[in-house]
Amino acid sequence: MTGADVTRAVAEMTAVLGPHTDRAWSVSAGDLEWSCWTTAAHVAHDLMAYAGQVAGRPDSGYLPYDLVVSPTAGPAEVLRVVTACGALLHAAVDTARPQVRAWHWGPCDPGGFAAMGVAETVLHAYDITRGLGVPWTPPEDLSTAVLHRLFPDAPEGPAPEVLLWCTGRGELPGRPRRTSWTWRAAVR
Repeated sequence: MTGADVTRAVAEMTAVLGPHTDRAWSVSAGDLEWSCWTTAAHVAHDLMAYAGQVAGRPDSGYLPYDLVVSPTAGPAEVLRVVTACGALLHAAVDTARPQVRAWHWGPCDPGGFAAMGVAETVLHAYDITRGLGVPWTPPEDLSTAVLHRLFPDAPEGPAPEVLLWCTGRGELPGRPRRTSWTWRAAVR
């Protein structure tokens, strides 16, 4: 996956959530314990952290810094922070050589960080839309790409439904709902 995929995921998130920034984002984001606001800030945090990993190339842990979104920021401002952090990940991924590796529970390539950024963005956009009562599912093509890169053992089926099942957010016929899961971003 590439920086363009990250930018597309962020655009999907802001397109679906942007019209609802006047609502109460203090409600829980779907089944998460976090509020919709906290979940959006978490997306920005992860996008920034992934960009830092790709740019800094640590080989044994996450860089010791953190993104803090001002607690006075409204939902529209938080979405702008998500957009900015997505642009940073896009730039970091697309300017890194493919053979670059940085730590994420093992050595991870730029495409893996892009895939994780897309996954965090579309999955948490889904959580927030559920909290706000807005019907939406992750796009088919982004879901397919995330499954291919992060969940190579995923079962067959419609990609958005399979992605939601793989991450404990949905059910698939004949399969119990997942209560724990991990993705495989590190290059083997």
